[in-house]
Amino acid sequence: MSESSNGADTLADTVTETHDVLAARLADAEACRPTRDLPRDRLRATDPFLASASRHVCAANQVLGRAARHHLPDGRRRAQELARQSRRLEGALFQTKAKLYGSTFVVRRPWASIWHEVDDELDAFWIVERALVADLAGRTTTAERDALAERLFRTERRVATRPHPYLPHRGLSGRLARRVAVRVDRFWDTAEGRMVPEPVRPRRSREGRMTQYLLADPHVEDLPMS
Repeated sequence: MSESSNGADTLADTVTETHDVLAARLADAEACRPTRDLPRDRLRATDPFLASASRHVCAANQVLGRAARHHLPDGRRRAQELARQSRRLEGALFQTKAKLYGSTFVVRRPWASIWHEVDDELDAFWIVERALVADLAGRTTTAERDALAERLFRTERRVATRPHPYLPHRGLSGRLARRVAVRVDRFWDTAEGRMVPEPVRPRRSREGRMTQYLLADPHVEDLPMS
């Protein structure tokens, strides 16, 4: 049974803020145009979006998919729906990464086509995730949603930082495959000196979304109040 509360829904707020941050980072990446003086500027603008989007998609499947199966009457179907759309989004992110790093398989594909696919799949993922979170609100208590938001944050910090659309998303095989992917991604992140932003930290406030994005390290509760 759900528990009514006049306060903020921490899970819904965390997911909404995450999508706001992803949308802002995606807009930066789309607007970036490398110059002769800054030939790698697209990499600087795009990599943070790829890392944070890849992390959130993976964490959402682990945390929200499991919560759906546990709390919702059609939870198995809803978890499968989330996994299907996650693969589509990860496929678009994979194409972006391939284009960014000069893969011959996408060298002739224009950036406009890449970004159009990412925009569409991210919007579709948001629709599925938002509906799932809304339905969970009707079947869980405030304390349970607080716990889910915290679990989403902690999971997002330890999952793969690159898209892996061809790995299984659920079950034992999915857990094992993605555990290996995390280790491989961390090795390359360290070797390449890659900047991986912190995920959105759950909190009982709806303020400061742009502050979180600008900091790329959303610990806004530590900031002094004006």
